[in-house]
Amino acid sequence: MSRTEDTATGQHAPGRRLQAGADAGAAARPARRPIPPRRYRVGELVEFAGVSRQTIHNYTTMGLLPEAHWTPGGHRCYDASAFERLEQIAAMKAADKTLTEIRDYFAGMDTDTL
Repeated sequence: MSRTEDTATGQHAPGRRLQAGADAGAAARPARRPIPPRRYRVGELVEFAGVSRQTIHNYTTMGLLPEAHWTPGGHRCYDASAFERLEQIAAMKAADKTLTEIRDYFAGMDTDTL
């Protein structure tokens, strides 16, 4: 009997698929690995924040924006927390905070979470 035949009549049932035990294959499959976190390239941060690539680079080297990962090709990648961090930096700059004050704020925040 094919997989699309009706079990009661042995007749073909168009559009109907038979399932041979819903959990039969589940036990044989390995457990799913967790999906790795999404990584964002500099260009995506630039587009989001409306700042230049050089600014993102400067924020990274100053310690304002932690990089999450480097690709084998040498590209910096950031995790989703970078977007929130960029919003915080923009808000603090709008409140006339210096980059040194912002860096000190984040340095204290980052050591509190360790």
